[in-house]
Amino acid sequence: MAVCSAAMSDTAAPPSEPALENPTRALLRERDFLLFWAARFVSTLGVQIQSVALGWQVYAIARMTKSVGESAFLVSMIGLAQFLPLFLLTLVAGETADRRTRKLIVAATLALDAISAGVLLVLALMGSHQLWPIFAISVLFGASRAFLSPASSAMGPMLVPRPLLPRAIAWNSLSWQAGSIGGPALGGLLLIHSPALAFGASFGLYLVAALLALSIRKPTKPEPQPGSRVELIKEGLSYVWNNKIVFGSISLDLFAVILGGATALLPVFAKDVLHIGPGGFGLLRAAPAIGACLVGLYLAANPIRRHAGKIMFAGVAVFGLATVVFGLSKLVWLSVAALAVLGGADMLSVYVRQTLVQIVTPDAMRGRVAAVSGVFISASNELGEVESGAAAWLLGPIGAAVFGGVGAMAVTAIWAFLFPELRKADRLE
Repeated sequence: MAVCSAAMSDTAAPPSEPALENPTRALLRERDFLLFWAARFVSTLGVQIQSVALGWQVYAIARMTKSVGESAFLVSMIGLAQFLPLFLLTLVAGETADRRTRKLIVAATLALDAISAGVLLVLALMGSHQLWPIFAISVLFGASRAFLSPASSAMGPMLVPRPLLPRAIAWNSLSWQAGSIGGPALGGLLLIHSPALAFGASFGLYLVAALLALSIRKPTKPEPQPGSRVELIKEGLSYVWNNKIVFGSISLDLFAVILGGATALLPVFAKDVLHIGPGGFGLLRAAPAIGACLVGLYLAANPIRRHAGKIMFAGVAVFGLATVVFGLSKLVWLSVAALAVLGGADMLSVYVRQTLVQIVTPDAMRGRVAAVSGVFISASNELGEVESGAAAWLLGPIGAAVFGGVGAMAVTAIWAFLFPELRKADRLE
């Protein structure tokens, strides 16, 4: 409770652990954390390359016989195909992460991702124009992500001393954002040659990430937990529901990003609004990560000290406003700039949310809390793609983006009123 109070109160006592004089240097001496960081970066590259290739291929195949709106909706259905198994398996996956060796779970799921990319590679080499095998592989990929997310999130804090945790979270987010910058740009370049080349690159990157995870030496198996699987799942759900900092943070992300998920429409904007082709599509995909990476670099060197809750809400509001600007833009440079601002604002809010959740959650429960948080995040991303696709079908891509951005700003105001504890959260200690 003392930790939770420190996150919430202006007058909370400082943490009991002594401050480190050179926290960045100390973090760089943590070998296992660096391996974990590298695995996250490499796997993110693979995910982003695969995502770019998958979205472009599905849209290209669908456009052979369908309208722009129908094709955009089919692209959004990739997200739904990945989300459904994640939603069904996430509670079991979280409980598994709190019982089993976390690095083995991470390595196994990355190997399964490699299998998914390998099958997509074969389909591309065969020149298949069938969509159902792609959606079937998307379901398998979603099942893998269901187990990877809680195990990875719960393992990270086990690899660093507690005083380094906020800075480690910033660097961990930075690895994801760096992969999200390089991945879409590289994916766009590979697509110019062929989708098969992109899927082959993802296959190799997933294997490298799995080997990096297996190289971690520190124990990553949590302390044994008493109780049955059902009892442990219920305990985790109860903790998330009753802790307003945790529940408010992850539910804000859910509803804001569901409405503001305009990035699902990037293939449509690249091809039929801005007319910039696959190379330009890769640039649009990379733009949010560029903004996020710049903000992440700043946060890694200058962690937030005060007014964390207000900063998080401000980040979500700017995210919504930038989405509106992107939707209305007809200029490539303005669209890229709006996406970069969108990504930076999202990085700011995600950093605060993840730090608050990790600080107030005990290690023995991190897998289950991360599983619930992960399904909320995935719901926001994947269902956001579905919402954007459906809105594009009804309103057109521009109307869908504007509607989503305004909705994200409205959610920010509502959540600031519903969760005053979160709005008043002050210190990330």
